[in-house]
Amino acid sequence: MSESCLFSASGLSANRGHREILRQISLALQPGEVFSLLGANGAGKSTLLSAFAGEIKPTRQAHQAYPVVLNGRALSDLSAAQQARCRTVLPQKPGLAFDLQVSEVVAMGAYPFPALSQGEVDALTWTTLQRADITGLAQRRYLELSGGEQQRVQFARVILQILAERQADPQGRYMLLDEPTASLDPLHQQTLLKTVSELARTERIGVLVILHDVNLAALWSDRIALLLDGALLACGEPMTVLTPENLKRVYGVEVRIMPHPGKPGKPLVVFG
Repeated sequence: MSESCLFSASGLSANRGHREILRQISLALQPGEVFSLLGANGAGKSTLLSAFAGEIKPTRQAHQAYPVVLNGRALSDLSAAQQARCRTVLPQKPGLAFDLQVSEVVAMGAYPFPALSQGEVDALTWTTLQRADITGLAQRRYLELSGGEQQRVQFARVILQILAERQADPQGRYMLLDEPTASLDPLHQQTLLKTVSELARTERIGVLVILHDVNLAALWSDRIALLLDGALLACGEPMTVLTPENLKRVYGVEVRIMPHPGKPGKPLVVFG
């Protein structure tokens, strides 16, 4: 894979205040894959995602000028608008206090693309509502929705952003999702991750997603990174990374690993 089509970190360290949160993290996200971050609370998952999103500055290393590189360019050299045209961010708790219609919230994903006509935005909004399976919410008021419904609307917004002008863009595009399934019921967890997987493959999108459900990550990820105390413990395919030894170190509990009964080649993790 060309360096010009990767979203990568090399020796990434980061602090919050005077506390070191990340220590020498190196990984590369490729277009077309779903890459999950797993770890206990406080392991540094959200900080790592924030570093990829350009929301926090990595600790400067004397030997290293650019710890985060997006499609061959230092993330720190890109403006917020340039970043927004090739990567989207879905935070844990998206804040929106305006009483907008759902379709208007979804259309906000087109903001980084001012060249789009209103007709193009409208068509893209409808396509995205279908893709996110929320056409039934399109005319509802956003602030009247449940927390889970609002999360699905925000997910649709980032889908629109990642698909806007996609066909004319030869470079990699990326989605950064921080616990997108946290407020969803099991059906909509599976639906969201199925959509994520389809987008990765059909639209050449690299997806970096934080999940707490180990079995969801095992089922839907191409690769998994396990974080332990701000460092990378293991990284690779689910069957390689999700071992009893690794999971005991990360979560402090005994686990059993067995073949998934419905998904050959995928592990099923049983805690306790």
